[in-house]
Amino acid sequence: MIPSTPHPFHGVYAATLCPLDAHGRTLDETALARHLDDVTSVPGIVGLLVNGHAGENHALSRDEKRRVVEIAHAVCGDRSIIVAGVNAEDSYEAQRHADDAKRAGADALLLFPPFSWALSTDRDIVLAHHHIANAAARLPMILYQAGVNTGAMAYPPDTLAALAALPDVVAVKEGSWETSAYDANRRLLREVAPHVAVMASGDEHLFTCFALGTEGSLVSLAALVPVQIVALYRAVAEGRLADAQRAHAMLYPLAKAIYGTTPGSRATARLKACLHLAGKFPHPTARPPVTPLSADEISRLEAALALALEPDRSST
Repeated sequence: MIPSTPHPFHGVYAATLCPLDAHGRTLDETALARHLDDVTSVPGIVGLLVNGHAGENHALSRDEKRRVVEIAHAVCGDRSIIVAGVNAEDSYEAQRHADDAKRAGADALLLFPPFSWALSTDRDIVLAHHHIANAAARLPMILYQAGVNTGAMAYPPDTLAALAALPDVVAVKEGSWETSAYDANRRLLREVAPHVAVMASGDEHLFTCFALGTEGSLVSLAALVPVQIVALYRAVAEGRLADAQRAHAMLYPLAKAIYGTTPGSRATARLKACLHLAGKFPHPTARPPVTPLSADEISRLEAALALALEPDRSST
């Protein structure tokens, strides 16, 4: 549900995970509903990004992704903004997924750049993909600014500016994963499209990017430690530097263990392992070919998670 406020898309969103059975074959709908309800019950979480990268959008079937949106809408659509990720190589397939999401109850779309663009693309191709994908659904659309190390998936300034001028664009999930790039993109968008919310979304760099300025965040850490992410966001927004530094100190080891450890392709598996350690997911399984984490890595994640969850030190 999109609230009737001057800036309805501002705030912290949790990029949620998809619990699967022990073999990674089927969606655990009961655990998913519980996960979504748990996260959106935290004050300060204004919405969800479902079917994002953390939600294994590259590995779920079209029907599974539609079902995820349906469950999200049923569980918390009356109190949260439901943003559905769309990730497809074919623009018409992306359009079908966008239409599915709208019918299933999504309030907005987040259109991911196809992975093939890492090799090469150009502005006309990027604009065409965004036009076609949302041509029928015409939902509010959030852009995805990919990491600086993802090749042409990371839009150059002229492409980002052209995308921000599209009529349905309301925000950018800014995931450059590099603070100077974030700062440059934010400055650009403030100049060419001041109505577009810039959402700091590099989980390892939240404190720094929040301090540079942000209208919110769409991150998977908020699906794991939502109270702590909201605390960090509010501390920075309210100018409580010492509180923000303490929150960052507690969160940084966890962010580093999940996202800053090679290979990066295991970030979702690490998030799922943490949710399993916290008693939130029955199984930590990611969809194959992703294999289970080692016992040593799980131990490191457990220690980092324990630090992030220590009471009081990150409270506001």
